[in-house]
Amino acid sequence: MKKIEAIIRPFKLDEVKDALMEEGVKGLTITEVRGYGRQRGHKETYRGNEYQIEFVPKIKIEVAVDDAIADNVIEAIVRVAQTGQIGDGKIFIYDIRDAVRIRTNESGPEAL
Repeated sequence: MKKIEAIIRPFKLDEVKDALMEEGVKGLTITEVRGYGRQRGHKETYRGNEYQIEFVPKIKIEVAVDDAIADNVIEAIVRVAQTGQIGDGKIFIYDIRDAVRIRTNESGPEAL
């Protein structure tokens, strides 16, 4: 099993969610986050004054999937979240040792 964590642009959320559902992802967790990468934020102008925005708003999507579909899920995220611009985000992949569904006490891939 894999945990896939994707940091994406907020306006891409619906497209990524739909792509994940098409790949067989049954559930996901979404968190609004702020941060920066190589771009180190950006500048905005408000009422004639220029401001440096250091922390850019992003969305973090977390999904746990079976190893069999992990590569397809990653490819789907890249396909729909990519704009070709700096700030498109990152994907992190972690191994999951085990998972337990609390309601039924199922474990392993059945718990996903």
